[in-house]
Amino acid sequence: MRLLLVWVINALSLLAVAYLLPSVTVASFYIALIIALALSFLNTLIRPVLVLITLPITILTLGLFTLVINALLFWFVASFVAGFQVAGFWSAFWGALLYSMISSLASWLLIPRPRPPSPPADYIDSTARRL
Repeated sequence: MRLLLVWVINALSLLAVAYLLPSVTVASFYIALIIALALSFLNTLIRPVLVLITLPITILTLGLFTLVINALLFWFVASFVAGFQVAGFWSAFWGALLYSMISSLASWLLIPRPRPPSPPADYIDSTARRL
């Protein structure tokens, strides 16, 4: 259930990016769901390989090169999903940055986080006795 909620949040985040940036267009919510699925797939499988390959330049730029990788993946998805258009690299850069910020914030606000387990009762008793 959590995975489906994250998927819908990401799709809505893409629609928000398309609304805020005129150079990024998404045709419909259905297309946004496909884009969110494709981005999730690429970020899970391809992005770690790209980060590993570009590790020296990522270290030299103190991690900022990962923003370029995100932009390239965002732009790459736009090249093969019909109904999703990105005007150029800088549009992809700002779109990917805005997409990650909106989806992270929405996920943080809307998805309940599991509570940490409480310590066993005997631990609490032994701690109280030591004091």
